[in-house]
Amino acid sequence: MKRIFLFLVSVLAFGRSLPAADFSLSAGAGGLLGGVFTRYEASSGSGTMTQNVNQFNYGGLVFFDAAYAELSVFIQGGMGNYDEKMYLSSVSIIDPVKMNGDGWETVLGFSLLGKYPFTLAPRFKLFPLLGMDFKLALKELRRENGDIIRDRTDGGQKDKDKDGKPYDISVWNSFWVNVGVGADFYIIKNLFLRGELLYSFRLMTDYEADGLEQMKDVLHDDSPSLGGLTSGPSLRFCVGYRLW
Repeated sequence: MKRIFLFLVSVLAFGRSLPAADFSLSAGAGGLLGGVFTRYEASSGSGTMTQNVNQFNYGGLVFFDAAYAELSVFIQGGMGNYDEKMYLSSVSIIDPVKMNGDGWETVLGFSLLGKYPFTLAPRFKLFPLLGMDFKLALKELRRENGDIIRDRTDGGQKDKDKDGKPYDISVWNSFWVNVGVGADFYIIKNLFLRGELLYSFRLMTDYEADGLEQMKDVLHDDSPSLGGLTSGPSLRFCVGYRLW
């Protein structure tokens, strides 16, 4: 809840700082496509744990545009695959412990993007974008090693927190930082097509923070080195109408 509150405060503060000149108000709707890639590694003298995730995202959105800022709400689905490996120096085996599978998710997202439009032609505008997303997890599913598809909040053996309790869906809520570029092409006076290309970087989720604590227990190290990044591109394509 604290993160949601901070996000809403940022939206209001940004709106109050918009320039009064050349103000316009638009709204529209469209779709999105994208990908997310995770590459993590935690290591210590006791061993190493790695995780790779590749995910394809798709969804729909509505947006509200106030000349220098764009607020959008979207529903996004995702499907992908993952593999995890664990090397423990205390175990006399040559091959690592491996786990792989598939995953699906559904999120409700809120996006705030700052923009500064440049008119390059009478019907064409280009604008750089910088902002953030908050994604509220609605559903998290996983299938491990070809097994049955299950809900990740069901308390299965692989999805319990550091205290041995089932995860709440909120641990997969996430914040993202976005940078990109967009363009508007006006078909007629007030009707336009909008395209946006973004690249996003995700902050650590509560699920990952809990997983790091569990890694410390497995590796018998209170401060293992942790490296990696979750990021990916997305394309938004919309139809909009200038209201004012």
